[in-house]
Amino acid sequence: MALPDPEIALKLARGVSRFLENLGYGTVTEFSLATGRRADVFGVNERGETVIVEVKSSPVDFLTDNKWPEYREFCDYFYFAVAVDFPQELLPAETGLIVADAYGAEILRPSDLVALNASRRKALLLRFALTASLRLRRLIDPDLE
Repeated sequence: MALPDPEIALKLARGVSRFLENLGYGTVTEFSLATGRRADVFGVNERGETVIVEVKSSPVDFLTDNKWPEYREFCDYFYFAVAVDFPQELLPAETGLIVADAYGAEILRPSDLVALNASRRKALLLRFALTASLRLRRLIDPDLE
């Protein structure tokens, strides 16, 4: 089985981000949650709904990852995103499924809505805004410490 491939993961995250942005989500990759875990792609739409997409670059990447269930309590919608040749039968049926490449993506199985409580939603939205703002600031001012 192929080992996890960071280059493939980056391409999939890019395609997922493009797809979500076309659906009206703002996205941040490698988004840190309050637990210290990092979501591969985190998105927020104008209604304040949140989505986490966990990118899997290979079967080994999925089979060695036991942390993904922890992400569910930090989003309204949860998906795995994989390449078209990924053996989809490995992925849990109770999660959403996205097939992606570097240029876009498509939902094959929608995620169930598990609505966040108001205080967690507020905390996530503030963290998202601050993360996005700091990343934009670093692009404008690369010398920022």
